[in-house]
Parts: sequence; C-alpha cells; structure tokens
Amino acid sequence: MGYKVSLVLRIIGISRSTYYANLKRQPKPRIFAGGRPKSHYTFTSDNKVVSNEQVKEWLCELITAEGFAYGYLKLTHCLRRKFHLIINKKKVYRLCKELDILRPQRKIKRKHPRRLARNRVITASNQLWEADLKYGYIAGEDRFFFIMPIIDVFDRCIVAYHIGLSCEAKDAVITFKNALFKRQLYTAEQKPIFRSDNGPQFISNLFEGRAWNLASSTKGFPLKHPI
Repeated sequence: MGYKVSLVLRIIGISRSTYYANLKRQPKPRIFAGGRPKSHYTFTSDNKVVSNEQVKEWLCELITAEGFAYGYLKLTHCLRRKFHLIINKKKVYRLCKELDILRPQRKIKRKHPRRLARNRVITASNQLWEADLKYGYIAGEDRFFFIMPIIDVFDRCIVAYHIGLSCEAKDAVITFKNALFKRQLYTAEQKPIFRSDNGPQFISNLFEGRAWNLASSTKGFPLKHPI
C-alpha cells in the first residue's frame, strides 16, 4: 500500500491542480503517416484523368521505340511532350521502378582519381612535408591573394611559401625548389615525402614532371599522397 496522493503533495508542497494538470499534459507518441499516399492517376494539360496503368503502357511503348536508352528524366519530357501529361520526374521514376525499366546508373570515371594518404609515423624533420593553398580578400582593392605554404609535419615550421595574386603550377614548382634549398636537400639522396591535396597546381603535368626530375636519384618519392 502506498501513500495517498494528497499526503505526498502536501509534503512536497505541490498543489493538486498542478499535479493533475501535468498528468494531462504528458506527451503522446507521435504517429507518422509515412508521407503522402501514392496517386493512382495523372492529369493531362486539358484536365483529363489518365490512370497509372495507361502511363505505364506509354512508358513501355517509349522504351521499345526511340526511348530505349532514355533515363527517367528524358522519359518524363517525352510523356509531357507527346501525351501532354502533367507529371513530375519523381512519379516517372517510381513507375519505371515498378516496371523494372530503369537504366543502370553510369559510373563516372575521374580523370585524376582521388588518392588518400597513408598514416605514417614521423620521427624527425624533413621526413614529411605538406602543402595547401589558401586565399584571402584584399580590402579596398576588391580582389583576392593566394598563399601556398609548405609545412614540415614534424617541427610544424613553414619551410617555404608562395604569396601573390595568383598561384599556378610554376609557382608551386618554384616554392618546392626553394623548400629543398632551404633545408639543404636539393642534392640529398633521401628527400622528404611531399603531400598535397588534388588541386590543379599539384596534379598538373608541369608540377609532377619537375618534382619527379628533382627526385630522379631517389627511390620511392611518393608525390601523390594528398592531405
């Protein structure tokens, strides 16, 4: 047997009206309807009703004729132009999916594939360098400037940098050469690993060709390890 509600409320100093009002305000679980129900018809431009089954027949006719290689976007345009349907691409996609006539999604091949860096244990300076390109706004002149630092990952020092109103592949090559000279590594046998993002300066033929020439006497000089 528990205590009476009136006794407990009197002890803790809460009125009965507050207690019962809070009981009534207890949140009820929300019930989600799951979106709009699917429509079973489509309107034409002259306000006629066309069933989904008829639209499916037209879709099958299109893909057996000139629309064999069409995706759902082009099929949507064909339905609008040829049959004057007021229909959006989402519904056409759903109907094509029900008919199993969707074209396989093409795979986009990147000209310069994304290269991910490997985690490395750095124990001294000049083992791993990183470069990145940043820009800032010049107040009063309405233009931007670019800065490209080369940082030693171990000691966090800026070995060399380029700053100017532009930053092209030739600027990246000059900055990289200056970094090697400053650390007296231009003719060294063991050179640091250089990592950068896949910016146009670093994936250009000029930068990659010059950088490999600088490391022609060194084995394993991996340039393509982005940050």
